[in-house]
Amino acid sequence: MSRISILYCPIPYPAMFEITFLGTASAMPTTERSLPAIAVRHGGDIFLLDCGEGTQRQMMRYGVSYMKIKAILITHLHLDHFLGVFGLLETMRLNGRQEKLLLFCQPGGKAVFGRKDFLEVVEVSDGFCHEFPGFSVRAFAVQHAGGSFGFCLEESEKVRFYEEKAKGLGLRGPMFTEIQQKGSLKVSGKVVRLKDITYRQKGAKIAFSGDTAPCASLAKAAKGIDLLIHESTFGSDRQGEAKKTHHSTAQQAGLAAKKAGAKRLIITHFSGRYASTKELLEEARKAFPNAEAAHDGYKTTA
Repeated sequence: MSRISILYCPIPYPAMFEITFLGTASAMPTTERSLPAIAVRHGGDIFLLDCGEGTQRQMMRYGVSYMKIKAILITHLHLDHFLGVFGLLETMRLNGRQEKLLLFCQPGGKAVFGRKDFLEVVEVSDGFCHEFPGFSVRAFAVQHAGGSFGFCLEESEKVRFYEEKAKGLGLRGPMFTEIQQKGSLKVSGKVVRLKDITYRQKGAKIAFSGDTAPCASLAKAAKGIDLLIHESTFGSDRQGEAKKTHHSTAQQAGLAAKKAGAKRLIITHFSGRYASTKELLEEARKAFPNAEAAHDGYKTTA
């Protein structure tokens, strides 16, 4: 059975995933780029994709509340992707955190992150899925040294009201809530059925590649995705190095988005060898025109 949520929202409706790139460097920070971390807001909750060293300072810089974090999704256990977790946990403890914090990571993570009263470490496997209110998180294996995972965040299917039609039949205010609960409602002597004034709408879906070489599992997991966030550590000038280190070039990121049938692509995780992302973005756009290059503090929605 598909997951469905019923929301009354005027059309056009607001995007539900708000994304802030906190760090867009790869293994080493630069003066312009911090280590990998992305904050995804859904409703009032924050979900972190990776948490490199310095993440909590970037959160303060870009207005992301660490006390609103519900979960941290660590793609793999390389230091540049998780070293910021320890300082962040201590800041939470000092501020009296009691609400449970989930941390998803590859097997071995429980030994790495230890224990906190408010922390629950969940070791994931390929296909792992966890439901949050309004959306799900799914892990998929990718190709990187030591093992790595990407993550898909997918909203539940929604049932939207045809606002003009519903109001034309006399629905007002609390009636919208009542008809959701009952399935039908008598209005001015006539029965109005919920299914006659609503339509189903697919929720937004985003995917984050983590560190990966080009692989079929990513294209499969990201099929038809609204937004693909893909690592682009190197340009084609260093394709041999990318292959050796199990990373992707910007061109390969563009090809991955094309193969997946994605609507948008944002490239990130840039080697410090590149002072500018202009050439990397040009490469990605040759394969996939609707591509963007992230920078620290870049915000978007999906």
